[in-house]
Amino acid sequence: MMDNFREESVSSRKSGFDSLLYAFSNVVWVLLGIYAFMEIQNVINVAFAQGFSVGLLIPLALSLVAGGIAVLTFINKDKIKTEYEYTFTNGQMDFAKVFNNKRRKNLGTMNVRNVEACGMVASGSFNRYINMPGIKRTNWFLNRDAELFYFYFQKDQQKRIIIIEPSEEMVGLIKKYIPQGVWQNN
Repeated sequence: MMDNFREESVSSRKSGFDSLLYAFSNVVWVLLGIYAFMEIQNVINVAFAQGFSVGLLIPLALSLVAGGIAVLTFINKDKIKTEYEYTFTNGQMDFAKVFNNKRRKNLGTMNVRNVEACGMVASGSFNRYINMPGIKRTNWFLNRDAELFYFYFQKDQQKRIIIIEPSEEMVGLIKKYIPQGVWQNN
């Protein structure tokens, strides 16, 4: 028997801007790190030569703030180049978030046979489900202008909706495995 398998990676359509922002963040964390290191070194030299005074608090605070911003920028710079990965295997959907093609975070697995409703976000049925009280919405897409798709289901007495941006081929595979009456057109 042949497996129905499809794997897709969704990246931002504004990748040029993302690359520019990524390069800028690298420059920022390096420059702020150098500034913080040099400023702390100056504060230490002055403190040893003249003794610690209240006038050194401002340069010390500035260097700590610059160092903190440098560390935060370094830690979060890979999040600028984020992709989502969808893997479909015989009715099983796996979702992952990939940061700068280096780090992968598994978001979850779902059997499409357990979905109560699904369809395109542009359809009227999406508004019916998204406006339900107490629903938890999860966005696993990057391009708002794409053909978005939703899954509605309940897990642990919690109403949930997941929104993704799969290709037409993956939507076709999903339609093969969902129970009758689950696909929503309007």
